[in-house]
Amino acid sequence: MHTANPRSDSCLPWAGSALFGAATGYAAWSLTVWARAYCDAGYDAGGRLELTFLLPLAVGAEALLALAALTLARRLSRHAPTAIRAALPTLLVVAATIWPAWWLFATRGTLAGYPGDSGLCSASNVPPQWPDWIPV
Repeated sequence: MHTANPRSDSCLPWAGSALFGAATGYAAWSLTVWARAYCDAGYDAGGRLELTFLLPLAVGAEALLALAALTLARRLSRHAPTAIRAALPTLLVVAATIWPAWWLFATRGTLAGYPGDSGLCSASNVPPQWPDWIPV
């Protein structure tokens, strides 16, 4: 009995990459909303409107970026050994989607110097629950 291995013309890697990118975009947007709401910095009516427009932009851009990363990885690993051909697309898709998600949170979620009204955050508007080992 053969196991179900996706063929080279299968749409499974493409759908998985797009879904991973979309989920990463949504997670970054959720972290951004959480940070702004917790610190009450940029969470007024205008800030919430901005966040509403950022949701489809973040989800769509991350999905397209994941598909572009998969395309590039498949072209780069076309003649590579099997281990590299299997690992490179995954690593490149993850790296290409995590970096912009972190950037979105760092620039739009933590508005440094913005006067936060909650009193729960420092002047950098980074929530105290955010791990110190992840720079913002």
